[in-house]
Amino acid sequence: MKQHNCIIVRGGGDLATGVIQALWRAGFPVVSLEVAAPSAIRRQVALSEAVYDGRCTVEDMTAVRCHTYEDVQQAWEKNQIPLMIDPEGKAIADLKPAVVVDAILAKKNLGTTRDMAPCVIGLGPGFTAGCDVDYVIETKRGHNLGRIITDGTAAANTGIPGIIAGYGKERVMHSPAAGYVYGLVRIGDMVEQGDPVAIITGTPQDTVSICTEGMLIRASLTGLVRGLIRDRYLVTPGFKTADIDPRKEELKNCFTISDKARCLGGAVLTAVLMDQKKKGVQKR
Repeated sequence: MKQHNCIIVRGGGDLATGVIQALWRAGFPVVSLEVAAPSAIRRQVALSEAVYDGRCTVEDMTAVRCHTYEDVQQAWEKNQIPLMIDPEGKAIADLKPAVVVDAILAKKNLGTTRDMAPCVIGLGPGFTAGCDVDYVIETKRGHNLGRIITDGTAAANTGIPGIIAGYGKERVMHSPAAGYVYGLVRIGDMVEQGDPVAIITGTPQDTVSICTEGMLIRASLTGLVRGLIRDRYLVTPGFKTADIDPRKEELKNCFTISDKARCLGGAVLTAVLMDQKKKGVQKR
């Protein structure tokens, strides 16, 4: 590969997409590594959708699913984001990136280690700066969101979504049972509290129109459907399936990268530049 200063971002969900955009806009060649069946509910702003559709455009950038490193090189030459299915991060050893960013947001470390690259960054709880990563980025909303931690950990996961217009956990809907999810509305639609937004079936169906039996997921409050998991996704009980924004006037937010994702992207970019400056000083 020609690009020796590439950055690998583990993850392609909505928050990882904000990170990827910041790095890509700054001129870094970026590769996103994803799982075989991403579960992003904010699908309109998640590059992970390229896993299913082959390509995905979010704002001013396009990700393409790549199967080989030749595909990766071609994507870079077209100023695109190469995305590979590689949950174990095998490409890290092959591409030898300058930076690895764990943006999986799993609330725990799923295998990222400090020896993966000269600079390793972890987002959110589950990482310890100076131990398994070089830097940790705070992901909890509030005064410290986006803080670059050089020693220690991020705030512990509370399990409560960030507050929007006075609503927190009420904004998010979870699956009441195991099964296959099919949306009855679209992202960006306006719903009233109690309206059916999705149905769960025991067996996979070709289309939602032939779903005659199933368990309904109803809107937890009135607002805009901000996120809804992909049709035919197999969920377990309690699985996050949809998200509502109570701000009826904020339709555009359903289709643009969030403030939180942009903040995290800026923090990661700053950490990368901090690390490069530090090592440049050491070399002299």
